[in-house]
Amino acid sequence: MPGTNLTREEARTRADLLHVDAYDIELDLSSAREGGTFRSTTVVRFSANTPGAATFIDLVAPSVEEITLNGERLDNANFADSRIALPNLAAENELRIVADCAYTNTGEGLHRFVDPVDGETYLYTQFEVPDARRVFATFEQPDLKATFAFTVTAPTGWVVVSNSPTPTPVGDGDSQVWTFEPTGRISSYITALVAGPYVGVFDSYENGDQKVPLGVYCRPSLREFLDAEAIFDVTKQGFDYFQEKFDYPYPFAKYDQLFVPEFNAGAMENAGAVTLRDQYVFRSKVTDAAYEARAATILHELAHMWFGDLVTMEWWNDLWLNESFATFAEAVCQAEAPGSKWPHSWTTFANQMKTWAYRQDQLPSTHPIMADINDLEDVQVNFDGITYAKGASVLKQLVAYVGQDAFFQGVQAYFKRHAWGNTRLADLLGALEEASGRDLKAWSKAWLETAGINVLRPELTLDGDGGIESFAVLQEAPALPAGAKGEAVLRPHRIAIGLYELTDGALVRTDRIELDVDGPRTEVPELVGRRRPAVILLNDDDLSYAKVRLDEDSLAVVTEHLGGFTDSLPRALCWASAWDMTRDGELAARDYLALAVSGLGRESDIGVVQSVHRQVKLALDAYTDPAWSEQGLARWAEASEEQLRAAQPGSDHQLAWARALAAVARSEGQLDLLAGLLDGSAEIKGLAVDTELRWTLLGRLAATGRADEAAIAAELVRDNTAAGQEHAASCRAALPTAEGKAKAWASVMESDKLTNYVQDAVIAGFQQADQRELLAPYGAKYFAALKGIWETRSHEIAMLIIVGLYPSLQVEQATLDATDAWLSTAEPAPALRRRVVEQRAGVERAIKAQAADRAAGARALGH
Repeated sequence: MPGTNLTREEARTRADLLHVDAYDIELDLSSAREGGTFRSTTVVRFSANTPGAATFIDLVAPSVEEITLNGERLDNANFADSRIALPNLAAENELRIVADCAYTNTGEGLHRFVDPVDGETYLYTQFEVPDARRVFATFEQPDLKATFAFTVTAPTGWVVVSNSPTPTPVGDGDSQVWTFEPTGRISSYITALVAGPYVGVFDSYENGDQKVPLGVYCRPSLREFLDAEAIFDVTKQGFDYFQEKFDYPYPFAKYDQLFVPEFNAGAMENAGAVTLRDQYVFRSKVTDAAYEARAATILHELAHMWFGDLVTMEWWNDLWLNESFATFAEAVCQAEAPGSKWPHSWTTFANQMKTWAYRQDQLPSTHPIMADINDLEDVQVNFDGITYAKGASVLKQLVAYVGQDAFFQGVQAYFKRHAWGNTRLADLLGALEEASGRDLKAWSKAWLETAGINVLRPELTLDGDGGIESFAVLQEAPALPAGAKGEAVLRPHRIAIGLYELTDGALVRTDRIELDVDGPRTEVPELVGRRRPAVILLNDDDLSYAKVRLDEDSLAVVTEHLGGFTDSLPRALCWASAWDMTRDGELAARDYLALAVSGLGRESDIGVVQSVHRQVKLALDAYTDPAWSEQGLARWAEASEEQLRAAQPGSDHQLAWARALAAVARSEGQLDLLAGLLDGSAEIKGLAVDTELRWTLLGRLAATGRADEAAIAAELVRDNTAAGQEHAASCRAALPTAEGKAKAWASVMESDKLTNYVQDAVIAGFQQADQRELLAPYGAKYFAALKGIWETRSHEIAMLIIVGLYPSLQVEQATLDATDAWLSTAEPAPALRRRVVEQRAGVERAIKAQAADRAAGARALGH
């Protein structure tokens, strides 16, 4: 039985048969305040090129009331297994389906949320990948585009937003009706509906005769925090930049951005009606890195209006291109758009996106960028670091290879040629070949059709006077992880080599050499005869996608003077290299800690600082010798408090170090400080102990037993908002008692009543590295329940549980053995198997890293 799955072959067969013209969709949401179900009526007009043939339309709903095809009422038994069978098609068809569809609390389909502040109900849709069928009957695949006309009945006084401009509602009773104009031809997954008593702020983008209405929406309880002007500024910069680079005007009638509650992703590129997680409406002080991340998300979704919405992939195997292009576009726009506040975006890209890609590319589930997507279950687990980050890294390299001007010329031709249609990768590469004159077939085969990552190392010899006698770049292709498909390959790289000298404590680039690296060894004659600089940095400027290693002398200088780089990008590259070496067991976790303690005090890029904070905590929790980890944690806590007290009052760095301390505080003095900051008896000049920071402090106090249920309840009285309820749930799950753990476990595993966000908060609180003994019994319970969770919960909810509750804190062979035993007997679905195998790989890596750290400790003691 297909269940809610759809194979590529089924989609191809249906696309060969049908041409879909238009959907008219009526949704009665007048019951939204009560929940349960809503009436959905779909009329779809389509043609079939083989009269008499049969097909099916997709629907996920509790019940169907009517199926009428070409005036003939079909038996409701035609609705089974999330499909409605459609026999004996005519050349031209009209299908009417009336169903009762369900509101959800999982962030899929039509999500229903009740705000505890005002008691009001708020709705929004999330349809990617296959969830429009939870709201209306649809041919749920991206290449069956059509126009969509929504008619919505909703409570009087509500705001209703969709892809088309919002009409004036009619009706003067308890409900009103909004009748939207049809959209252009778009895919079902980018249609949208947002409804509720949202509030909006409005502006417009104007460029000559062009005027695009802009709207920004949120719940009233967040309105005081909504910095709409800053959001509009970024949006308008994106409009200017993309319209110039794409040479194609914005294709939709308006552009709304709606900050919605309990959103599973960062945002979604619904045509003209982008939905974003409302954590981007900042209730408390955040660092500049958070504003940069929000701007990147805004630009990412705006780029999708062209690449993804106007021109859409034919099938999900080109999902990577959709997401990689938008990821590349967000970074290049931030780097180049006039007036951008974040011209250092490539530093952030190297520090975050590429680190994500390198991590994903070393898992047993690694796959070519152009993945083989056989069905919907494949695509749902492929929103990963290869699809987004590796793909964007390779696109950046492609831009360097063909030249940025030629790249955008090709993109311009691509949009004009395929507007409102569907494409494959070959369509884009063909346009780029035409614009650049380069043959990209070999490039595509090497970079897009193979998995794995290359490692670049310098090899040099010196003469007696410190001059470079020989220099080569060595390229390695480490074997793919066990279980991964394919073979490791060496690839062609375009890289820069940066030469840095140490002057008055600063590392300054004195020269740069750009070259092609191909094969296992590439000689660099340009460096022969030069005096050896303090640091030689491969892949300077981060042009290529490869793991980079430093030679021994460069590593020694960087270890002492990492903060001395005058530019942020080489610092980020060195931080990333050190972290990757730590994960690979080439650098002991205790040595990474030492690097962080010595180097972060001079690191000015707040995004890098916060990333290293997270990585140090992970290294101390998972990669250090357990016999030494408490010593390392104590050292990190001491360093965090020192940096907190030394930071400039009110600065981003001060806030970041406060959060770092709150994540690791362990001594009585440190916990007293957290408690004092919370109750006001302690103060650090300039540190605003606001709502979000209060919860962070309380979370650590709860996990260490210094705060109890009464303290959590009291804080919830102060902040009885949706976010406050999530934080309270996390704090309760963090309490170090067997009773608290059992209650948290049951709420997630034995009930489906928690919303997606509350469930995520409970899982985060439950998994505490300081509570391994309390958590030990839950490993067996996890494996016993796992298959049932997969079979009974929605995809998003199941994934939260599978990843979040895997016994990853039990870094021991027994965890690997238990996982292997389950994998060998449970016969899991491929998507479920993939996620479990990925979690297993994390524990296996941690065991190896702990061994490396243990060996480093023994060497330090002379053993």
